[in-house]
Amino acid sequence: MAKKSKLAVRTAELEAAVVGLFTGTPAPVKKKKRKAKKAKVVKAAKKTVKKAKKAAKKAVKKAKKKAKKR
Repeated sequence: MAKKSKLAVRTAELEAAVVGLFTGTPAPVKKKKRKAKKAKVVKAAKKTVKKAKKAAKKAVKKAKKKAKKR
């Protein structure tokens, strides 16, 4: 079965809620999914990689500048 679009899912939920209002039966409450929190280690590792890349770019730039002067 094909996955329903978010709009189609929301429409179905609202229809169920309206029907529930008129019939007196409450619509089923859908629980929201919680986002998993990233581990501090992952964040720290990404930060370190970012710093290393920045340092490498700086070194390349410096080397190019030095080569140009010669």
